[in-house]
Amino acid sequence: MEEINIKDFFIYLKKYIVAFIAVTVIAVVGVLVYDNSFKKPIYQAQTTVVIAKSGSETIDNSTAATLNDINASQKLVTTYGEIAKSELVLSQVIKNLNLRESVNELSKNLTIKPVDDTSILSISVKNLNARTSAMIANEIAKVFSAEVANIYKVENVTQLSTAETPESPSNNTLTRDIMLAVVISILGVAAFAFIRFYLDDTVKYGEDVEKIINMPVAGRILKSDVKAKRAGSEIIVERAPKALVTENIKSLRTNLQFTSVDEELNTILVTSTNPGEGKSFVSSNLAASFAQADKKVLIIDCDLRKGRLHRIFGVPNTEGLSNLLASNLRNFVKFIKPTKIPNLDIITCGTYPPSPSELLASKKNKRLIEVLCDYYDIIIFDGAPIGGLADSVILSSLVDETLIVVKDANTTKADFVTAKDSLDKVGAKVAGAVFNMVNRKTSKYYNSYYYGSSK
Repeated sequence: MEEINIKDFFIYLKKYIVAFIAVTVIAVVGVLVYDNSFKKPIYQAQTTVVIAKSGSETIDNSTAATLNDINASQKLVTTYGEIAKSELVLSQVIKNLNLRESVNELSKNLTIKPVDDTSILSISVKNLNARTSAMIANEIAKVFSAEVANIYKVENVTQLSTAETPESPSNNTLTRDIMLAVVISILGVAAFAFIRFYLDDTVKYGEDVEKIINMPVAGRILKSDVKAKRAGSEIIVERAPKALVTENIKSLRTNLQFTSVDEELNTILVTSTNPGEGKSFVSSNLAASFAQADKKVLIIDCDLRKGRLHRIFGVPNTEGLSNLLASNLRNFVKFIKPTKIPNLDIITCGTYPPSPSELLASKKNKRLIEVLCDYYDIIIFDGAPIGGLADSVILSSLVDETLIVVKDANTTKADFVTAKDSLDKVGAKVAGAVFNMVNRKTSKYYNSYYYGSSK
């Protein structure tokens, strides 16, 4: 069983602040509506009777009762309690007061119990009408006393207190209900969050990732707040040079350069474990960042199944990598298209072939990479996701560095480990993991631009 880190759990709970507030408000409003609109007020009246040993020995006797007399009276309490709530007594009460209730209904609203260590019976009656509850309680005491005298031929039951008309409902528990609603709401949301936290197997930025996945973190990219509205708008480093995301991309570029201090860095593969984790966003912005650093850069869309770099850069995809690999390499120049970003060219994915992995594993592809390295300082390959595909695994053995993009708190550890194992089997040089779409609220950075707002 995986050990639970309490500190991490409380950090995780921050995601549920809105849920805590919403559920609590709904619960409190529900209690208020129920109590004020649907809950009927119930009134409770109470009287008490005392049971003596015999009719000649009541509480008015001048002679003090002995301990034995008191013990004997206490033994009668249980028996007398059953008589007080019997059909014999209750039917007579209903008749005397002309009540519309049945014996069974009256019995449900009647509580008769002995007072601890005494020979006193407490008679409590609940009713929707305050005055009626008091009348019933007093009438039960009266009829009960008469029936005991009739059954045992002794008058040893005396009413100690008269039931008064209650001024407020006995079920007026609004304050208690609100407190319970708040507590239950908080505990309910916390329990739900704990279950999700316990079952959550995703990789998160901020965890001890190097121990979990045995791989360094090459960079982290915050969730972008720059809206994509047109072709080329995903290139944040060009659109918003002062945004935090741009600084994240630049940091990633610097980290890559430091990982290859002793070796020349020419070719970089950007892949991911599964679709939708942002590898194309990372690769295109990383390419633009290298171009801004006065490098001659080429980005190649190697996702020959669902490539979309042509849409990001706003260039046609009539002919691309698949078409190039199916033709003569001498004509490679006509497949290279310039972008609007200086120093940055692109080869799109081209026509989707029936067997992409065979094209990428061909000798022609290896030769193409060697030729292109003579013309460009940096070549970035936007590969297909590794999950279940051999495309990027094949490419990883042909490049200098490989980056695995993971979506923060979305990619599972099992998928990530599987992807890394696939790369290790072909001897790929993995520069590290890039955490994409890191939640700003869980990071140590402000939700703003680094140097100020970018217009």
